[in-house]
Amino acid sequence: MTSPAEKRAAFRALHQEGCFVMPNPWDVGSAMALQNLGFKAIATTSAGMAWAMGLTDGGVTREAVLGHLAALAAATHIPLNADFENGFADRPEGVAESVALAVDAGVAGLSIEDFTGDPAAPLYDFTLAVERIAAARQAIGNSGAVLTARAEGFLRGRPDLDETLRRLTAFAEAGADCLYAPLLPGEAEIATVVRAVAPKAVNVLASRMPVATLAELGVRRISVGGSLALVAWDAFAGAAKQIAETGTFDALSRGANRANLQALLTAQP
Repeated sequence: MTSPAEKRAAFRALHQEGCFVMPNPWDVGSAMALQNLGFKAIATTSAGMAWAMGLTDGGVTREAVLGHLAALAAATHIPLNADFENGFADRPEGVAESVALAVDAGVAGLSIEDFTGDPAAPLYDFTLAVERIAAARQAIGNSGAVLTARAEGFLRGRPDLDETLRRLTAFAEAGADCLYAPLLPGEAEIATVVRAVAPKAVNVLASRMPVATLAELGVRRISVGGSLALVAWDAFAGAAKQIAETGTFDALSRGANRANLQALLTAQP
């Protein structure tokens, strides 16, 4: 089994050059499948995990998330990045405590958001937001784990590029290794972020732009968030709805081949 230190070294190396896709599983089975398909790293999805538990995004406790991280890290030999929401705390000291626990769970990296959870005031005050990233950096210490800092303005109804840049550059100075602003609207904005935080790595949420285009813009990492979980839920709900409403089972014929799925889960990449 690959050690946490080896996974962290591999994860850090991925951020040094090129561009890689880091898909987001929602349980051990989907994590193993993505590993065996040849992806070099994976990341949890807070939304996907919550839906699997019958909860809304943001409704999972820190204890449940830490158990989830430990389970996925133990089941796979590639780096695991944690979608760690706001660090399950508002104050920097609380973020530091949570980050230390995530590192102990075996993750190769984690992301911290500047989203407060309050739709009326969705972003932490700038100074506090920076202090929270600095606290996360200190908690990571010399473990080798990669710290990603997220500026959530475009995702949370505050689409201000100048403010996003101000936050991302400050997060980089506070010790973030990778910078991430979900839902940047286009190539120009992505290129601007890449230039602003260089030489730090930039993560982009997958969109209609292919990997080649994002790589040309200087993006190092691409994640898909809860999209794979949504694809799975759509297929499940569609088939179940057909059964409930029509009493027919045609949709079940579109399911994965059992033997192929078993082979995928037990493959050696």
